[in-house]
Amino acid sequence: MQEKIIKLFLRVTISFGFISAVADRFGYWPKEISAWYSWDAFLEYTALINPFAPESLIPALGIIATITEVIFACCLIIGFKTELFAKLSGFLILSFALAMASSTGIKGVFDYSVLATSAGAFALSTMKDKYFELDVLLKKSK
Repeated sequence: MQEKIIKLFLRVTISFGFISAVADRFGYWPKEISAWYSWDAFLEYTALINPFAPESLIPALGIIATITEVIFACCLIIGFKTELFAKLSGFLILSFALAMASSTGIKGVFDYSVLATSAGAFALSTMKDKYFELDVLLKKSK
């Protein structure tokens, strides 16, 4: 039972981390506690951590990251293909960590626990017991 609770905890916290970041870039968090507080500020940060990307691609990168985070969060919350979306989340977060480290230095990666979150997503991808997951309901209905 303990592993099931840990798995649920990882699903919820990784999902809420994605949703919180998306909410931040759309101004849903107060400015004084926000990382970006607006889409434009988020795109500026996207350009900062992706210095190799042409400026014309920055909006597309921001949109792709945002859509990906929303999809991954939703799949993890409902427990749809949890192992797959946890692994993909681990790679996505790791790519954020590498981009941050190569552009702004390693301190932010550790301050924001980006590597720990990535590791948590990879750990989640190895947990096979199902608990409050859509996959279980879909299997039972067949």
